[in-house]
Amino acid sequence: MKVGVPKEIKTHEYRVGLTPGAVREYVAAGHSVVVETNAGAGIGATDDNYRKAGATILDSTHEVFASSEMIIKVKEPQPSEWTQLRENQILFTYLHLAPDPEQAKGLLKSGCTAIAYETVTDAHGGLPLLAPMSEVAGRLAIEAAGSALKRYAGGRGLLIGGVPGVQPARIVVIGGGVVGTHAARMAAGLGAEVTILDQSIPRLRELDELFEGRVRTRFSTIDAVEEEVFAADVVVGAVLVPGASAPKLVSRGMLSSMRKGSVIVDVAIDQGGCFETSRPTTHADPTYEVDGVIHYCVANMPGAVPLTSSQALNNATLPFGLALANKGFAAVLENPHLRAGLNVYRGRLTYRAVAESLGLPFSPIEQAAA
Repeated sequence: MKVGVPKEIKTHEYRVGLTPGAVREYVAAGHSVVVETNAGAGIGATDDNYRKAGATILDSTHEVFASSEMIIKVKEPQPSEWTQLRENQILFTYLHLAPDPEQAKGLLKSGCTAIAYETVTDAHGGLPLLAPMSEVAGRLAIEAAGSALKRYAGGRGLLIGGVPGVQPARIVVIGGGVVGTHAARMAAGLGAEVTILDQSIPRLRELDELFEGRVRTRFSTIDAVEEEVFAADVVVGAVLVPGASAPKLVSRGMLSSMRKGSVIVDVAIDQGGCFETSRPTTHADPTYEVDGVIHYCVANMPGAVPLTSSQALNNATLPFGLALANKGFAAVLENPHLRAGLNVYRGRLTYRAVAESLGLPFSPIEQAAA
């Protein structure tokens, strides 16, 4: 199969769909890879690095899309990209379609086969292609909170870990999944007072054992969320409903009762955000203020550390990408975990949660592929 890797064009997105090492694996498996010139610049990979790995370098995004049977990216296609997709072409990348009806319509119109990293599953019920970026985003969330808490940034002027004799920041993490766990790990490591809210008692037990008392756990109810959010210096939104829009757990009305200069970090912003006042921001302009509360809602947080992120992502995506390259769409039909990643197929939405979030018809893969 001919695999194409375009340069990412989202604002301050420096990751790359395939590293030179991953390209070498595709070439060794008998596939050809075309890479847009300078696609790897953000991770320090030159065109020569890609050539040595066996790739052919092309001068433009258009050439990559036009000549490839499968496109491998990192972020969701932008308007100038989805218009270049075509019928029977495979797109393998993060999509996050639930809060993005325009992208969904563009992919449906193209007739392509779009497989979303964020809904591919594994034998343990996890999301193996979302997990590495969730790990990065969870850790970055605390770094972002620390910057936003500084007084010159509009925050309370608080050091996350405090100093001897001075109370540290109080950090509340809503959601005990991968993002929440890594955010809590970073925050606790810096010396913050950390609470994790979740609605799964078995997960709360696991977190309690994992952190050995260094982090408080609390069952998430409306009362609990209000109590913790109102007392927090930082609130990290780490709630995920696979493929669907994130639930709004903190309302606009609640902001007036939060501490002035406190910080919200909405890691769920790719799925629409779990705070009512969240809207996507960029690394170029990451924060804004509503009712005295600083909001950090960057939609591609791991893009800030592209070398770490690209390597971690490629480690996870490689076996799935190779399966698609080896067998084409047949791999989706044969592999239940890849099948869970299928969101769009020949003009139909094949992922129920996305279809329901967008209010569009849902077509089971068996029906869509018939």
